[in-house]
Amino acid sequence: MTQNKKSNDLIFRKQSLWLLLASLLSAGVFIFDLYRIPAGTVAAKDLKVANHFPSLLIALVMVALPLITVFMYRDRKRQIRLCSVSMLSCVSFVSLTLFRVSNDDAAGSGSYWIGGILPVVAMVFVVLALMAIRRDDKLVRSTDRLR
Repeated sequence: MTQNKKSNDLIFRKQSLWLLLASLLSAGVFIFDLYRIPAGTVAAKDLKVANHFPSLLIALVMVALPLITVFMYRDRKRQIRLCSVSMLSCVSFVSLTLFRVSNDDAAGSGSYWIGGILPVVAMVFVVLALMAIRRDDKLVRSTDRLR
C-alpha cells in the first residue's frame, strides 16, 4: 500500500502542475484565433491554427509533450529533454505565426489575439517546470551523496 501511495505522490509535484497548465494553454490555440484583421478592411480574415497544416502539427506537439512529460516522473533526465523539446516547439510555433503574419498583405491593419499569446505563456510554464525538475534532480543527487 505504501509503495502505491508513494508512486502516486510523485505525479503530483510542482512540475506536474506547471506542465498541465502549459498543455492547457497550448490547447487554447485551437480555440482562439492567432491574429485578427478587422472586418472593415478589404481582406478581413482571421489567422487560425486549423487553416495551416504545419501550424497544426506543431500545435499538436505543443499540447502533447507536456502531458507526456508529466508521466515520465521516474526519469528526470528524460523529463528535462522533453521539456526542452516542448520549449523548442513553442518557439517554433511563435516563429511560424510571426512569419505567417508578416507574409500577409493586410497584416498591418490587424492585431494579435489570445491564441497568439498563449504559446508564450505556455513556454513560461514549461520553463518553471524545467526549473522544478532540475531542483528535484539536485535534491535527489544530494541525498544520494549522504548515503
